[in-house]
Order: sequence, then structure tokens, then C-alpha cells
Amino acid sequence: MDSNVSECEGSFVRAESMFRNWVTRDGEPGISGEGGFRAEAGRYHLIVALTCPWAHRTLIYLNLKRLKSIVTLGIVHPQRSTVGWTFKPFPGSTPDSALGAEVLSEYYNRSDPNYKGRFTVPVLWDRARNTIVSNESAEIIRMFNSAFDGLTDSCEDYYPPELQDEINKLNDFIFVNLNNGVYRAGFARSQLAYESAYQDVFDALDVLEFRLSKRRYLLGMRITEADWRLFPTLIRFDPVYYSLFKCNRRRLADYPALWRYMCDLYQHPSIAETVNFTHIKQGYWRKSERNPTGIVPLGPDITISAPRSMATELID
Repeated sequence: MDSNVSECEGSFVRAESMFRNWVTRDGEPGISGEGGFRAEAGRYHLIVALTCPWAHRTLIYLNLKRLKSIVTLGIVHPQRSTVGWTFKPFPGSTPDSALGAEVLSEYYNRSDPNYKGRFTVPVLWDRARNTIVSNESAEIIRMFNSAFDGLTDSCEDYYPPELQDEINKLNDFIFVNLNNGVYRAGFARSQLAYESAYQDVFDALDVLEFRLSKRRYLLGMRITEADWRLFPTLIRFDPVYYSLFKCNRRRLADYPALWRYMCDLYQHPSIAETVNFTHIKQGYWRKSERNPTGIVPLGPDITISAPRSMATELID
């Protein structure tokens, strides 16, 4: 949930992640960064904000891949302060167990004393080398998908080789138009930038509604990475993006197939526990330029239930 805004066009531009190493089974270098990050139990520590959809992805994979006994977890306070994410007490947050830090920036400064970037979540920390492995959620979930398989009883592959091209195309479409599209609308500094992002968001929702009216998941009857990258945006749509980010043409609840699909994913084992609406609303609706009073809305009432049997009847 970190941003830059182009002053000339009023458009939101997402900041690039700076730490891009990879945990691998044998410690060999990954796609980017350097080697030396071998998958080992107890070595790595994941820090997330339950507010943040990008961090939410990594928490989903921590649960899906049964890594909670392998990778420790830290949860920051839901409201980012003037000094960034903190470990201040809040129900559902945790004290910092790796460095005893008070603010997330301590992890960045420990990794690189000359670091000048933003202090973002998620962070994957290496206790052995005393450094950040990665702060890029898209790459952390790929690591979690396979690097630790030899240490757990989970071998489900959400990025199978035969579907990777299709997954990548869907990821690109969904990221530009929806995952990041809601932010382009919510952080827009001009009417033109806002209207362009708004249109992209709802065009994408229309495409996905049609697609999911004919299949259970984005690529058929098998859940893939593309589904888990979409879910955090959908679960935040009605309580946050619809109103606070002015994406108010329709609620997600007004899309029958998308709502059924989101409920289906929510009911997948271990997923509901990754969703904390208190943290989500406290984080987004904190006092800010978009919400100057800091009043956190009580609604909407959301019942995330849909018969799974209904979903299984869909034709792939």
C-alpha cells in the first residue's frame, strides 16, 4: 500500500520493490538477487500488515503451504503512522519477535544502512544473514509455492508449468486493471486520471464476471496463483474500494459470479483466518487526506457464504 503520484498527470505510480533475492531449496541464486538463501526451518520471518492486499497474498501462501511451523510470522499495527509501519499493540497484531523492533524501518536499516526507499510490507527476513531476503510479494509467494516443499507435507503447486503462460497473462491483466487499478482510482490527483482508472476497474470486473460465470476458478476447476492474487482485492472491494476509493459503479455483491467465486475462495481451508476486517478497515479508513475525520465506518454487513456445491456444478 505504498505509492508515488505523477504530479504532471495526477496519476498513481506504484513504487518498485528493492530487495529481490530468492529462497531456494538448495540456496542457489533465484531469478534475481544473490544466492545463499537456502530453505530451512526456523530461519525466515515474514512480516505482514493484515490491512495490505499485497502482504495478504503472502499470508495466504503461508497457510496454504503449511509453512506456519517453518516460517515465523509478525503482524504490524493496522494503521501506518508518520514513521511507517509499527509494532505498537493492537488486537491481532504481534510484538516483533525477530529483532525486537518498534518500527518496520529497523529491518530496512539493518539490511542496508544507506537504504533510501520506502518501508513496505511484506518483508521476508533472514535470521541467519541478518538481512531482508525480499519485499516483493509476487516473488515471495513463488518462493513459498515450492522452495519449502521438502520440509512440509504440502506439495500442491499453484504455479504449474503447463499453466504458467495463462497465469502470467491473467496476472498482468488483473494487476494493471484491478489490483492496482483501484489504487490508481483512489490515489488519483486529477479527474482524468481517476476516470481512466475507474473505467479500467469496472471493465476488468465485467470481463472476470463473464469468465467466472462459466467456470469455478479463473483457469477452470483448479485453483492457481492467479486466483490467490485476485482474492485480496475482491475481499476489500465493498468495505473499502467501493466508497473510500470512489469505485462506486457497483458493489462486488452486485456481480453474482464474482461474489460466488470470492465466497468459494474464502471458504477454502485456512483462508478465512487470513482475513481480518477490523485491520482492513482500521488501516484504510485511518485519518488521512481521503478520510480527514478518521471515522471508521461500521458497515457494510458482509456474509461471505455460498454453497460450494453450486460452484462445483459450473461447467469448465
